[in-house]
Formats: sequence, structure tokens, C-alpha cells
Amino acid sequence: METILSTKGLCKRFGGRLAVDHVDMTIHKGDIYGLIGKNGAGKTTFMRMVCGLAAPTEGTMRLFGSDDLEPQRRKMGCTIENPALYPAMTAQENMEVYRILLGIEEKMTTSELLEFVGLHDLGHKRAKDFSLGMKQRLMIAISLLGSPELLVLDEPMNGLDPTGIMEVRNLLLKLNHEKGLTIVISSHILEELSKIATRYGVIHEGRMIDTFTAEELETRS
Repeated sequence: METILSTKGLCKRFGGRLAVDHVDMTIHKGDIYGLIGKNGAGKTTFMRMVCGLAAPTEGTMRLFGSDDLEPQRRKMGCTIENPALYPAMTAQENMEVYRILLGIEEKMTTSELLEFVGLHDLGHKRAKDFSLGMKQRLMIAISLLGSPELLVLDEPMNGLDPTGIMEVRNLLLKLNHEKGLTIVISSHILEELSKIATRYGVIHEGRMIDTFTAEELETRS
């Protein structure tokens, strides 16, 4: 089974506090890996290190079997914390800005991705007028620019109404099943992730305290 991401003893210290405390994790190709933990447990800090947005204090990480991380991060798409959108721009315009910033030449990519996430027919509606669910789907579309093999999403269902949760959930399943993406998704609500995740890790006060598969979760219920 191909390993996409592995960490060993990964730590992040802020002053005297360990926000991430010697976390070991292994994610295989095709996983939808649910990272579960309360707010402040260390989920976002861990994801920021995986995505190259924060440097580990200790520990090691391998991506796609390599410890040369920067080239491998080009195979990743990330959405960390709040959607970073240009509120006065349309979905298409936001996609074009990010396409140019990422140096992607093929313009058709943006239209195809917007259609894939269900945001292709919005006319001149601006991002500031989108529902939170629409904003999350647009950020997922942006994270798909460059055709990543690994998608890292920090609390993408947080604050969504039931319809928005269902839309994002169905989109992630579609990405996993149709495009073969490996996905790491965090949440503080196990029930949300239990509908899509294949494997889980539970993080508490920066430590990984439990791991289990979807099948093992059923036996615990």
C-alpha cells in the first residue's frame, strides 16, 4: 500500500507550550483521513506544518515517499482556516487570480473545476454574496488547481448548515472516488467525518491519542 504522508515525532513549540507533541501519522493512497480533535487540540498547527506554512520544532516528515518536501508539496492542495477569497470578485475571477499566482497556463482548468464543484452557473455574483457552503466549495476548487494528489482541508464543514455540509461531503466523496484523491480533513465533530472517512486519528492537547479505521469505528458504536 503506497504511503502518501508519514510523520515521526512531529512537534511544534510556541514558547514553552507544545501545540503538536510528537505526532506519528501514516496516510495511504486513497484514504479519506479524518483528524478529530476539539478546538485548540493542535489540528490546524499540524496541518500547517504538513502544508509548509509552519516549520516543525522537532520530528520528521515524508511526502510521497520522499523527505525532499518542497517538490512534493507541488502535488498537494490545501485549505487552512478561513476561506481566503477576494470578496468583490466572481467565482471565475477568484479562480483566475489563483491560477495566475500558481503559474498554471491552461485557462480551461478554472471553468472545468467550477463545474465539478457546482459553481459554474453563477453569472456575475460576487464572492461576498456567497453562502458559507459556496465559499468552501470555491476554496476546494482553488485547492484543486494544479491537479493535486493530496488534499488537506482544515474544518471545511465548520459553521455550515445541513445543506452545506451535505454539499461539501458529497463533493469530497466525488473527489476521492472519481479523481482518486487522498484527503486529510479535520473536524471537531466525529459524526460529520463518520459519513466519509476511511481512517481516523484523534488528537488531544497536541498528542495523537488514538487511531482507527472506519470498520473499527463501527464495532465501537
